[in-house]
Amino acid sequence: MATDPLLRQGPDSTDLVLRAGGLPAGPVWNVLTSAGPALFIPLVLGGPTLLVAFWMALAGARASTVFVVVGVIAGLEYLLGWPAMAFSRARDILRVEFAPAGVPASLRLVRAAGPDDWLPVDTLREVRLTHKVVEPYQGDRKPAVSTLALELVLRGAQERLAPLPFGGDPQRLADALEALLGPGGVVVELRTERSTREEPRSHSTWFSGGSASANSGGG
Repeated sequence: MATDPLLRQGPDSTDLVLRAGGLPAGPVWNVLTSAGPALFIPLVLGGPTLLVAFWMALAGARASTVFVVVGVIAGLEYLLGWPAMAFSRARDILRVEFAPAGVPASLRLVRAAGPDDWLPVDTLREVRLTHKVVEPYQGDRKPAVSTLALELVLRGAQERLAPLPFGGDPQRLADALEALLGPGGVVVELRTERSTREEPRSHSTWFSGGSASANSGGG
């Protein structure tokens, strides 16, 4: 029944594969791979840290004391941000399994840390697909950018997947999901949003406008 590249039919289930591979890495691997990206957390939170350093300098604190305090703050931000990032990545949905393959009676979400428990398929109320296309402005050499966001409306909960690069046919995916889940009463909704990439402003225009303003003021 699967008629879209993202839908892969096996002997026991039909899988909606959302990320490359679609296989969970396990909690330990998620923690280890989050160590590197977590280094950027102190950089993101650098503003408040620098503000503390600034006020300490104004208060007359020694430079060595300021460096130590800044280092401690950055270390705490890293140690707190690392497990938070690991937990967030562990919740990422890699694929959704529907079993049996023909007419599903159950489903489960497979996350980066491992699969959730099986749920009755009627737990899933609606599948919302949001296809966004950012088209180039006239004269832009960059190609259009297409992304797809997925939202699963479950009974008492919602699962959202951040927009991912998408180069397929969203209507074909929606039709395939409708054919798979429609008999079970699941609503599949597709929404397409198109916009044009913002054209960068020319610096020459800004400078010419500034010169004109200056000259008029001087006259």
